[in-house]
Amino acid sequence: MKFMEYTIEQETFEKLAAEIAQLKQERNAVILAHYYQRPEIQDVADYIGDSLQLSQLAASAEAEVIVFCGVHFMAESAAILSPDKIVLLPEERAGCPMAEMVDAESLRKRKEELPGVQVVCYVNSSAAVKAESDICCTSSNAAKIVRSLPEGEILFVPDVNLGKYLARTIERPMHFWPGYCNTHDHVRREDILKARQQYPEAKVIVHPECREEVWQEADYVGSTAGLLAYAQHSEAKEFIVGTESGILHQLDKIPGKKFYLASQQLICPNMKSTTLAKVRDALRDLTPRITVSEDIRQKAAMALDRMMEASK
Repeated sequence: MKFMEYTIEQETFEKLAAEIAQLKQERNAVILAHYYQRPEIQDVADYIGDSLQLSQLAASAEAEVIVFCGVHFMAESAAILSPDKIVLLPEERAGCPMAEMVDAESLRKRKEELPGVQVVCYVNSSAAVKAESDICCTSSNAAKIVRSLPEGEILFVPDVNLGKYLARTIERPMHFWPGYCNTHDHVRREDILKARQQYPEAKVIVHPECREEVWQEADYVGSTAGLLAYAQHSEAKEFIVGTESGILHQLDKIPGKKFYLASQQLICPNMKSTTLAKVRDALRDLTPRITVSEDIRQKAAMALDRMMEASK
């Protein structure tokens, strides 16, 4: 299934791709793109990945300029991990509604209500929230991160769906923040059942940001990178996919297999707001730049560094 409203003409693509390649060389830049980006963005990126993969790449990048094709919290994480580099977010308004569902002041108040609680912060959050957290996690390493912590209560922010998925398999006293991903939350159990009727031989693979009623119906639950790996190695030939539509660009490259979105609403407008022209302009003008104040950066870096260490 293709979303033609997010594609461009081949001639335009080739022109912009050539300009981007030239500017990238001149700026000593690297382009990182999330799996949810438009197909043409993925095609010009040096690296494509999920949040954990891109965080690791941002931390180890030798380039002087990081062009982050994603949303604001991702570019902030790159700026936290690489303070000596220029971090560009081609579409400055590309935010994350879930990240905006928690703020530092509210988190501080909740911590006061739960003295001694350990805060596990999903990377889909602001730098200020990370600075108030003990450790960060992604959907691909969340279980490993929680298991690495000492005994005691855990406050998981901000994604309640991912938190509940963790609680299903990890016996720890956990408190959940009432946040959620607007895009993944669109999928309902009825969507999965309807898709199963239409494609009875297909495996259902979904992201843990989906509702509990959805991942309970799935054959496999995992991060975007996890979904790709499962599809590549599974003997199944058809898959019903419960995550943002951008992943289809990579899934469709797997030979001999077919993929169907669980819902037509699995499109994140923020992820799709980055265009090739904006990437070109960002490299040309070295704006918009994403920076984090040093006091916040140092505290947030501790939470991210702990995640990276625990993920080894």
